[in-house]
Amino acid sequence: MSTVFISIFAFVLAIGILVAVHEYGHYLIARLIGVKVLRFSIGFGRPIWLRRWGKDQTEYCISAIPLGGYVKLLDEREGNVDPGDLPRAFNQQSIPKRIAVLVAGPLMNFVFAVVAYWAMFVIGVPGLAPIIGEVTAGSIAANAGLSEGSRIVRVGEHPVLTWEGAILAILDSMLAEG
Repeated sequence: MSTVFISIFAFVLAIGILVAVHEYGHYLIARLIGVKVLRFSIGFGRPIWLRRWGKDQTEYCISAIPLGGYVKLLDEREGNVDPGDLPRAFNQQSIPKRIAVLVAGPLMNFVFAVVAYWAMFVIGVPGLAPIIGEVTAGSIAANAGLSEGSRIVRVGEHPVLTWEGAILAILDSMLAEG
């Protein structure tokens, strides 16, 4: 039962990270071009955590339903806008600037994916150790002396650290023998 909760937690965490990266793309470009950001929210519904910060008193919140998020921008189509803030309203920006704000979220997800894959490539992902799980009686493996829990350390003269390495070494030796 605990693995179900761990899986749910991992899913919510992964979605939360992806949503935060996506929404941060919209937020960052909006701020850079001078649009007033009213709220940056991860999740929908009632806020669980809310803080106002910065010269514009932008609301940063984490909400109850963690399956999305949004960045609320100042926009006179949403209600009355103070005349002093009118130049900072989203709908008052040029079309290229509005497009930049809209495209920034998906673009930030793409950049995040590239960085994440690059990090996995540089750091590496550990492979599974080549440890025998089960040996059928009378099989070639049993006749070779392998037993449950045996670790494959080399195939022929090729040392192996992972199952992938073991399989490649076996294929290599099979091809070499013809």
